[in-house]
Amino acid sequence: MSWETVIGLEVHTELATKSKIFCACTTAFGGSPNTHVCPVCSGMPGTLPRLNRQVVEFAIRTGLALDCDITRYGKFDRKNYVYPDLPKAYQVSQLYAPICQNGHLDIDAGGVPKTIAIREIHMEEDAGKLIHDPLTGSTLVDYNRCGVPLLEIVSQPDFRSAAEVLAYLEKLRETLLFLEVSDCKMQEGSLRADVNLSVRRTGETALGTRTEMKNLNSFRAIGRAIAYEAARQIDVLEEGGVITQETRRWDDDKGVSYSMRSKENAQDYRYFPEPDLLPLRVDDDWVERERAALPELAHQKRARYIADYGLSEKDAATLTGHKRVSDLFEALADKTAAPREAANLVTGELMRLLNRTGTLPEDLSADSGTLARLITLVLDGKINRNAYKEAVEAVFTEDADPDEYISAHGLLMLSDDGAVAEAVAAVVADNPKSVADYRAGKQQALGFLMGQAMRRLGGKGNPAAVSQALKERLN
Repeated sequence: MSWETVIGLEVHTELATKSKIFCACTTAFGGSPNTHVCPVCSGMPGTLPRLNRQVVEFAIRTGLALDCDITRYGKFDRKNYVYPDLPKAYQVSQLYAPICQNGHLDIDAGGVPKTIAIREIHMEEDAGKLIHDPLTGSTLVDYNRCGVPLLEIVSQPDFRSAAEVLAYLEKLRETLLFLEVSDCKMQEGSLRADVNLSVRRTGETALGTRTEMKNLNSFRAIGRAIAYEAARQIDVLEEGGVITQETRRWDDDKGVSYSMRSKENAQDYRYFPEPDLLPLRVDDDWVERERAALPELAHQKRARYIADYGLSEKDAATLTGHKRVSDLFEALADKTAAPREAANLVTGELMRLLNRTGTLPEDLSADSGTLARLITLVLDGKINRNAYKEAVEAVFTEDADPDEYISAHGLLMLSDDGAVAEAVAAVVADNPKSVADYRAGKQQALGFLMGQAMRRLGGKGNPAAVSQALKERLN
């Protein structure tokens, strides 16, 4: 008999607030260890938390975008566990009344549509970070991340393959980015996923014993970890063994997972209501304000780009891969009234330059006004396509002024009637056979003559002016 993989996800996303969830400390990434802390987030006795309102706003906005029910009367709970990166020995979370419940996200995995149910979204505080020193064997702790606001987005066990998981994560990531509630930088820990995985015989309905895999910091690592863990569990069961419910750590360098600890259940954390925070009441007006603030999401933009601009599905997908890319495209389309040319620039030259320089889309800082000027120059016939590409690269890599660069490098096309007429006359005189071929009906001869004329003009001739002058001379 064959096996079926059953997967559920717990996605943690750090919210893009300027301060932490229960204190005024900065959420900025980096900084010297233990400098973004105060008595509240470092768990000093006698301190009291104060809820950051924007965290709730971002949570409601996310829940609405994922078609969740918004909990009108909620509260926070203490999740108790002792670990070196948790100075209070408990985490403030939401077990009994999460802010959002019963949502879903529609995905497309390899052309197969599917709806993934979202059980809940709850607010909580992040823990610190342990730093293991391989030289000394010691472990250091940095509490800067303690208290950074998190949303934990918990799915139902609806996934049956790594492809479905990755399609879901891509769609969820773009949704969070376009909502502007998180920067979703996996390399900085802003988006993390824990994978709960079990296997069962095909046709069975009961869930198998699951393991939870942590330390998954890239989509590639998630795909590899799922494949490894599913194969490991199948091997154990086929050999007559038993799967242990446990938390496993993924080592992406070695391509294996290993056991960290037994998997806790809710009762192991001794949850109880957080006594230092008042219950949270969300009224209808608050929900409707957040609903009105919802922006156009990535999948909605893709449909509009295809319908309004006539772009291909591939180009529309590239343009909505990151909000910063989409924002740049829309600014260029608006300033030039040439959306197709703007799309070609972003999906072509800019994507090539991002890849070549190793620049992430979120770090794209090209000025739309400068690039719009280059689009105008090429559309007006002031520069040719080669000069256009050269100038775009100079703007991207050197922040060059387009007019100054084009002037300094002699990239303006020649439209001078006298110079064009002189070049055309010389080419016609020097190539009598090609002229005769053209006049005998061989259209390809015109292309040869055109190339000769452009060469004589040093590649700076205006193709439209040269073509017109050449045809007038030949006819």
